[in-house]
Order: sequence, then structure tokens, then C-alpha cells
Amino acid sequence: MTRANKPKVLIAGGGIGGLTAALSLLKRGFPVQVYEQARQLGEVGAGLQLSANTNRVLFALGLRTALEAVVSRPGGKQLRLWDSGESWDYFDLGTVSEQKFGAPYFTIYRPDLMNILASAVEAASPGAIKLGMRIKTVKQAGDGALLEFEDGTSASGDLVVGADGVHSVVRNQLFGDGEPVYSGNMAWRGVMKMDQLPASLKQSASVLWVGPGAHIVTYPIRRNELLNFVGVVEKAEWTSESWSQQGTHEELHEDFAKWHSHVHALIDQIEIPFKWSLRGRKPLQRWSTGRITLLGDACHPTLPFLAQGAAMSIEDGYVLARALDEEPEISAALQAYDGARIERANKIVSKAEENGKRFHNDEMLDPTRARAFVNREWSEDNVSQRYDWLYSYDAERIAL
Repeated sequence: MTRANKPKVLIAGGGIGGLTAALSLLKRGFPVQVYEQARQLGEVGAGLQLSANTNRVLFALGLRTALEAVVSRPGGKQLRLWDSGESWDYFDLGTVSEQKFGAPYFTIYRPDLMNILASAVEAASPGAIKLGMRIKTVKQAGDGALLEFEDGTSASGDLVVGADGVHSVVRNQLFGDGEPVYSGNMAWRGVMKMDQLPASLKQSASVLWVGPGAHIVTYPIRRNELLNFVGVVEKAEWTSESWSQQGTHEELHEDFAKWHSHVHALIDQIEIPFKWSLRGRKPLQRWSTGRITLLGDACHPTLPFLAQGAAMSIEDGYVLARALDEEPEISAALQAYDGARIERANKIVSKAEENGKRFHNDEMLDPTRARAFVNREWSEDNVSQRYDWLYSYDAERIAL
């Protein structure tokens, strides 16, 4: 089928999920238009972990060479206790990932991934991404759907995909469940230059610091030139109107006041610390209605405790394109998409919440109990049980 007689797809949102969906559809010959509210593509600098399930999709889209030019390749995952700094190696991300799951494990600077995806979409269809387009309403329109924008313009197509994030306008108009709810966790994010760190703090591994009521993840990005820092803290409330804002080093030090000296040495090196409200929604049992569907954080925002948020958006975009390509009737394609994705996505939401309780457990207040807790919870069998089903997933081959 040629592009001329394939359904036209309008994508609301030019983030990672929206761009992945656009590229997946364009490679299958669909006409696609992406509408992004920001006036320029890009996000606050932060890192992402791209596990094997994610990289299989990105490689299938022809992005391996571009990725390998900018990613880091952590050799493993290391766990450290919040106060003593005692460490355990618990995951090989190098050859084991390739051998066991068929693809490598990368870490990447989020703006680098955005640039790779946007460049690939523009190369496939120049002008496919329209910026500064803030959605006002989405409507079913006969055999298609309509997007109306705040500037008074509109666009019509055969299908609208709401890829507009946790604050999704499309979701709210489709299902009417209001604004996302603060999860009780806030995240500190920042990056630092690796060559400015003392030798004791330079690292090639992904490191997870666990402690009562909080945890920290650090890993190299951009060819090991930068170190990414994420620190999640349980907070009773979020009082700012903004869900992300610049914070101060002093606040960040205070939130991890009793943590190991290495943590504070890292905090000192962060260029600009940003603080983010981690928000969630109740899981949906249906993502599609008529000629409108959802993907990514618009339908399954998840706490970042499995490092699968971007992965889920990428999988969604690829599987949606597969469904539309393999099933010419749109309603049947969307039913297949929902059926293939909802159970996995909702399971990840719940498993991420479980991991949060594990990372923040009060067992770690006592050194002896802390060691026993870590040895049990991060045993080889338990780690395998928590992660193998995630990484072995193949969006190219799952049944629709």
C-alpha cells in the first residue's frame, strides 16, 4: 500500500514516544504530522537508560549508528548503601545483555536521543514536525479525528495519537480523569562533567544508592563525558505550580543530609540541579476510542524505578505502527494495539511502585539488617525475576 492511500496520522506531542511513533509510521509509508507545543524541540538535560527491549526497536528503525556515536555503555550495575557506601555488583550490562537479550544496554543524554529521533523523522518527511502548536481540543470527526489549536487553526486526519505526556490534553478529553496526582516522590536531576570529577568519583557503571525514604542513580552519558544524577526523595507535598523547576545545591544537600560523603561530593559538581514532581494516574484498561488513541506517559505514567518510562513510549510507538500496518481497518488495529500493550504497561507501573518501596526501605536504617536486606532483595534470582521479562520483550515479534 502506498503512502497516498494509507490513513493520515496526526500525533499530538513531539517527545520521545511521539517521535518514535512518527518514525515507525513513516517507515511503513503512512503520512504523518507531529504537533508539538514547544517552540523548539529539546528537554532539560538529563539521562535515560536504554535497555535491550528499547534498543531492539531503535535498531529496527535504523538508528544504531547514530546512537552508538553518542551513547555510553555501562559495564554493569552496582548497588551502594546510603550511609556506609558499601557496594555490591548485581548486574552485568555488557556482554550478558547482548547474549541473554539480543541487544546492548546503553545510557544516553536525553537531548541526544531527541535529536536523533527528530532528525530521522525530518529526513523521512521534511516538515513533518510542527512546533508551537498547543492543543485546545480533540474531536471525533466522521471517519476521522480533528485537532484544534489555541491559535485558532485546526488539522484533520484519519487518526489522532495523544502522545502529549503526563499532563495529556487528549487523555483528559477522551476519558475525563483530570490532572495527574502527585505521587509523594520528587526527583532531583542534573548532570556533571566527568573530567572534573576526582578519580574516586569517576565511574563507568550505573550506580544505585539505596536508603530510607530516598535513592540515587548515577551513570555515564554522552560517551562518558558526562555523569547523570537522579535523586528521588519522599516528600509529603509539592507546593510549586510547576512540575519541574530549578533548585539549589543547598536544598539538594539538605535532602540527602546524612548520606555518604561521595553523594555530597557529586552534588557539588552538578551544573544546575532541577527538581521534578513525580506524578501518576490510575491505570487505564482502554487507550483507544473511535479514531483517537494514546501512547506513553499520556496513558501510563510510571515512576522511574524500573528505568522503563522512555522504553514504554518507544515500544508503544513501534507496536502502534505495526498494528496499523498489519490491520488495514483502524478500529481493529487500535483494538490489537490496546490488547498488545495495556497489560505490559500497567504491570510496569505497578512493578515500578514495588521497586520504590524496595529502594526506600527502612530496613536500611540498621547496618546489619541493611546488608541482609540487600543480599536478599538483590540476589541473582530476585534480580532475574524482576528484570528478565522486561528486557526480553521484543516489540517486533509480539503477537498482535
